[in-house]
Amino acid sequence: MLEKARNHNQIIIERRKNTLNLSMTYDFANKIVLVTGASGALGGALVKGFLSSNATVIGADLQINAAQEKSETNKIDMFKTDLTNENDIENLFSDVLKKFGRIDVLANVVGGYIAGKDVSQLDTSDWDKMMNMNLKSAFLISRKILPVMKSARYGKIIHIAARPGLKSGGNDAAYSASKAGVIRLTESISEETKEHNININCVMPSILDTEANRKEMPTADFTRWVRLEDLANVILFLCSDKSKAIRGAAIPVYGLS
Repeated sequence: MLEKARNHNQIIIERRKNTLNLSMTYDFANKIVLVTGASGALGGALVKGFLSSNATVIGADLQINAAQEKSETNKIDMFKTDLTNENDIENLFSDVLKKFGRIDVLANVVGGYIAGKDVSQLDTSDWDKMMNMNLKSAFLISRKILPVMKSARYGKIIHIAARPGLKSGGNDAAYSASKAGVIRLTESISEETKEHNININCVMPSILDTEANRKEMPTADFTRWVRLEDLANVILFLCSDKSKAIRGAAIPVYGLS
């Protein structure tokens, strides 16, 4: 009887496997997607991923000229925006909503990294820069986009936290504190919006395999770092309706590092 039960369960499992859609492709047709930091390495990978998934993509970045030189961003509307400046964000949303009427998805990639000093040596300007670039920017754009998504009763928001937001390795107090703030901000907004069909999550990458990081750490084993395409795929999943049950999560994306 036990053997028959095992066989029966195996048949059920196999049938379930055959009915599952294991495809990792996404269709964002009819979705308006805003990618901040679109001129950066990760922003560019996300723009490419969303475009290949049929989304209408809008880019926002302070370095708009650099972004326009990238072939993938030539296909999108780019807005020069300082995400730490309230007036810039007001202007961004005024222009975007006037043209598109709504924003369904926000992939907020804006941020920065400063480390290498202990707290006793840390300049106030460095502390403020990390809080502004990583946390204030996430707060300001969240505050602006939430009424839009609440009105539509639909929205997907992804912020970029980082593994040091869970545990600092030392000499990165400002960066770690700002990224920890992104995690708590994400959790708080999720509790406030879960009745509005809005999913907000953040990802926590370790070291990203970018040209800048390779130049900064030339002797490192790059194969252990997180590829931009892999992190972009995680973000696309979280922005898709396939992740509708995930809210307020901080998703680790560590690769082998």
